[in-house]
This record gives sequence, structure tokens and C-alpha cells, in this order.
Amino acid sequence: MSFSRRSFLSATSVSTAFAGLAALAACAPQKKSTAFPIATDKYGPLKDDPATVLDLPKGFEYKILSRAGDEMSDGLLLPADPDGMAAFALKDGKTLLLRNHEISPGDLKREFPPANQSISAFDRADKRLGEIDASLLYDHGGNGRQLGGGVTGLVIDPGSMRVSQQYLALGGTYNNCAGGPTPWDSWITCEETTRRANKKGGLTKNHGYAFEVKADPGSGLQKAVPLEAMGRFSHEAACVDPRSSIVYMTQDSGSKPSLLYRFLPNVPGKLYRGGKLQALAIIDEPSKDMRNWPSSKSAPIEPGQWLYTQWVDLDGVDNPNNDLEVRGLTKGAARFTRGEGMWFGDNEFYFSCTNGGASKIGQIWRYIPSPVEGTSLESRQPGRLQLFVESPDPSVMEYADNITIAPWGDLIVCEDGRGENFLRGITPKGRIYTLARCALKQHNEFCGTCFGPDGKTLYFNLQQSGLTLAVRGPWHKVRSSA
Repeated sequence: MSFSRRSFLSATSVSTAFAGLAALAACAPQKKSTAFPIATDKYGPLKDDPATVLDLPKGFEYKILSRAGDEMSDGLLLPADPDGMAAFALKDGKTLLLRNHEISPGDLKREFPPANQSISAFDRADKRLGEIDASLLYDHGGNGRQLGGGVTGLVIDPGSMRVSQQYLALGGTYNNCAGGPTPWDSWITCEETTRRANKKGGLTKNHGYAFEVKADPGSGLQKAVPLEAMGRFSHEAACVDPRSSIVYMTQDSGSKPSLLYRFLPNVPGKLYRGGKLQALAIIDEPSKDMRNWPSSKSAPIEPGQWLYTQWVDLDGVDNPNNDLEVRGLTKGAARFTRGEGMWFGDNEFYFSCTNGGASKIGQIWRYIPSPVEGTSLESRQPGRLQLFVESPDPSVMEYADNITIAPWGDLIVCEDGRGENFLRGITPKGRIYTLARCALKQHNEFCGTCFGPDGKTLYFNLQQSGLTLAVRGPWHKVRSSA
């Protein structure tokens, strides 16, 4: 399997691509409008899809690769609620998608259309559980049902877009929301929960961990082993610096504080060997409120503003009292709100806070690690954090969730809003544009956006309808106004 540094970093010009964003965002009006200085029309207007699935600009096409309920190659059913996802190049030229499924014990009571199908990979009443070695699953549940969260693999021929294999790669977990790829050919999948063992609640083990899945279809179902040293909290997304193997993680704790974490592994590329968990803090501004809400006590952060950072050590990372973020704030960690997707670019990464900002509809942050990140010399050359963009209005961008970076430098952003949801992009000039709209009658959030190794195919999920799609089009043919 090949996963080159070039394909992992996604783009080589991202560090300087958005230099003009700060000024553009700062001058955006706060009143609701359909036209903003930070908005553009890169690919032209969206065209109505006759099949009412996905509206795209002229010249773009989509293909539905899979649907929840499909029978997979291992005899199980494709679970519902796909979420975070990443693409990997296989040695035979095919592409592997590793895809999360955000399913909780309570979700198992919800039938997925058609009515004779379950949302679980094991079918209704777990009647297909015997198709696999159940000892490889993490938690078998305490109320008579096998936990349905996990990760599935989908193998595609990137030329014909034909799916040749689907299988369960990891199971028995809870609310696998986002995660991130590693430069050593694996996927970090994250549980978005802090639920503890409670048989009446359908759990026999504690949850809120990250797990690692090898990007190898030949491995089939892999044993689910929690990466306990990476902390037990409401995990969201992860990204890895290929130079240091440091893992960065977001947290979505709902109305509770959320921190930005990093994990310093004892052995690079061997996360199971343990390491140190830390939280980001702002130098000389302990416990700084990064939300920019009208009620925030800290001074507002302007779009484009840079802040120097440090990292505070965290203890008790197994979080027995579900108070890790509160203890982190006490130590001076910065307070974010609902951390969501993140992606590593060229020596930097971006992450979103879905309800951050003055309008509470989304922020995107940019972090540049220290040249000596994670070492004793870091205090002399600290990392830097920038408020990259803050949406002024829902018509521009609402509730940024999963993100990825296109090979040519655009940031692609999934929306998880209350009404219609869109796939947005941000150009190297700092202009936000619309790439797609979900045209299904059922409300759907976009999630799992990622580019394939060919750099031409964008993959993503429509969660509530259980669809995984691929989009191709004239990515480099843009309107002059963009």
C-alpha cells in the first residue's frame, strides 16, 4: 500500500493560500444578507438534480457508491449513519475508503427504511452476528443488543467507480463520529461520547476512546483496542503531523467546554505504545475563551489575528469523573466550543468549531506547529494559532463540520445546519463558495469529505440517508470572478 507524504499533506501551498482571508472576513457585515465580500461564485450556479439527490454546478457529476442496508462482502449489512471518512491508495491501484458509523445503543431501536432493515451491520435482532468473530468487537452491549457503531471499508476502482468490496473493519463501539488518517496507512476512529459501563444502558465497557484501523482490506474485521493514553472524552476528529507523529484532536462536548488536544506518542507511529496528552493554551492568557460569543468574557479575536500557544499537561486522562475539559481549563487551557473536523495541510492544520463566532454559526481555525513542536525547545519557538474564518451569516456558511483540503489548496467544508445543507469551499483568495446542495427531501448533513489518491474525486457521505457518494468535475475551470 502506498500513501505518500504528498498525498497525505493534500496541498503544498496551503500555508500561504489564505493570506487575504483576514481582511475579507473582517469587513463582512453582520446583518443577514445573501451577498458578502467573503462570498464568491467559483463554479457558477447549482443545477437542479432531476433525481433530487445532489445539486451541483454545470459540468460536475456524482455517483452513489453505496446505501445503508446494502449487503456487504462479509455477509453483514452496511450500517446507517456514515460520518467521518478518509481515502487510501491500495497497491493494486484501487482506492479504499474507511468510513465511520455514528450509531449509539439508542439508535438500534430506530428502524432504517425500508422497514425490514436494521441500522446495524448485524441486522435486526443481530441475526447476522454469527457471520463474524464477535470476540473482535469492543463492547457486546448490556441489554441484549450488540453495539452498532464502528468502521466499514469500501474498495473502489477509481476508473469505473465500481465498488468491489465492502466489509466491517471495526465494531462494538459507540457513536464513531469523525477521526483522521495517519501517514502510516491507518485510520483513527473516534467515539463521540463519555458514556460509562452501564448494562441497563446497553454498555459493558467505558466509551469515549479513539481506536486505530489498518487501511488493509485483507485484514477484514480487526480487533477493537482503545487507545487509552489518548484520553477518554467526547472525541471528534484527529489529524497527524507526518514529521513528528504528533496527533491533534478536537472535542465536541455540546454545551460543555471543548479543548484542543495533542498526543505526543512514546514511539512515533505506534500509538498503542502510549504517550502524553496535552491541551492547547494561549500564552499570557490562561483559560482564554475562544468562542467569540457575545457572552464571552475574553476579548474578541479578530479574523486573521495570530496568537502564540503553549500546551499544558493533562493527568487522569481516563477521565473517571467526565471532567477532563474542566480540569484542563483550570490548568489554563483555551476554551473552544464544539470542535469538529480537522485536516493536516503543509506543515499546518485546520479545524472547525461548529457553533463558534459572534453569530454562533461557525469558526475555522488554523494552527502552525513550532519547528520544534513537542520538545523542550518549544517555548523558544511556540506554535501559532489563527482565527482563520468566522462565518457572518448562514447563507455564507453555517455550522462547519468535517473539513478536508483539496490538492490545489481549497478548503472543503461540510455543513451540519438546521435547514438546507451545503458543501462549501474556500479558495486560496479567501472566498467562500458553494459546491453542492443536498436535494433530498430528508434532512441530511454532509460529512466525511475527502479526496481520493487521484486528486480528482471527492468522496463524502449524506448521513441521514446513509449514502456514500463520489463527485468529479472541472475542478480547475473557474469563473473569472472567483
